[in-house]
Amino acid sequence: MRVVLFSAPHSMNFTIWESDLDLVFSPEQEEFRSALRRFLSDKSPMSEVRRLMETAEGFDQAVWTQMVSQLGITSVIIPERFGGFGLSQVEAGIIFEELGRCLACLPYLSTVGMGVNILLASGDEKACKMLLPGVAAGVTRLAVCAWEPGNNWDIQAMTTVANNAGQITGCKTYVLDGLSATQLLVLAIDGDGLESLYLIDAASPTLHKASLSTFDLTRKFAEVSFDSTPARLVGERGKGAGYYFQMLNRALISMASEQVGSAQAILDMAVGYSRSRTQFGRPIGSFQAIKHKCADMLVEVESARSASYYASWVVDNDESNLEMAACTAKSYCSAALSHAAEENIQIHGGIGFTWEHDAHLYLKRAKSSEQMFGTPMEFRERLAERLGIN
Repeated sequence: MRVVLFSAPHSMNFTIWESDLDLVFSPEQEEFRSALRRFLSDKSPMSEVRRLMETAEGFDQAVWTQMVSQLGITSVIIPERFGGFGLSQVEAGIIFEELGRCLACLPYLSTVGMGVNILLASGDEKACKMLLPGVAAGVTRLAVCAWEPGNNWDIQAMTTVANNAGQITGCKTYVLDGLSATQLLVLAIDGDGLESLYLIDAASPTLHKASLSTFDLTRKFAEVSFDSTPARLVGERGKGAGYYFQMLNRALISMASEQVGSAQAILDMAVGYSRSRTQFGRPIGSFQAIKHKCADMLVEVESARSASYYASWVVDNDESNLEMAACTAKSYCSAALSHAAEENIQIHGGIGFTWEHDAHLYLKRAKSSEQMFGTPMEFRERLAERLGIN
């Protein structure tokens, strides 16, 4: 299969890159997807999602433990020497896609998509040996504390500081699954203004965690403040920003996989409703306007899937194109999911706006994911800068 990730109008005769890929999953990967989907169908129906989104921590510890022990979801990208399976982002993408399909309330993006990746980026063998076996076993949950109040998703102008005694003081916001994490990975500057990565025990008495009220109740964010909280340096001093951006590219690709799963679920919902809902004695799916909406959604979902699958492959096979693939997946998959969620509500009509219907849950997930880590426009600009396009 030839994949063209981005092309300008034909008059410009311009393409970012092309790649010959066989985007076909192996029988083992398909079986894993099927087993995961069956598990989530049983343990994470929408009724359970609605229950968990009303709780403070937003996940069920028993289900998390069972999922880790039976399916090994937290072990996928962890190297074997740290107790994991040492598999690729392609397998992780399958997990994220299935979690997105059912809006599963689990601390997976925070722990694996962000926490594991920033630890591996640091190259700190001691920290990895200390934390990753616990992650693989499901007893350690990670949260990355990077952003600060007023800075949106930007890590520049950081004010959280680490003193010479290894203590951190400051405040971090939008900490994904910050309330349920057992260990925090915190970006802070030292007395010389160098950004470094630090490890903090989430049970430390000198830190305070507060839940944030957000648009999407299926994701849990917290604000975490530190008051001379003991911390351990992870990796090399002054390289925290580098670790963050290595993690960010992989987290964006993980979230793109999640967005594809949600978009597919929305498309299925819209098509199912258009077949069963009748108006003027015929299914509304027979009306040309509804056909057009569903056809447009299908094209966008499949295009998003191609961008997501390619980006997952790039993580382990083409490091030079990682940033471009991540930016492309983030911007396109975000837009595709938001459009699908909006069209789904239009197809459902009045019932789509009600609290009882699930359509609004997918819309809120779409809008929150669209803004998370930065807007699609910001990543298109980053992509343009990377390519030298002004």
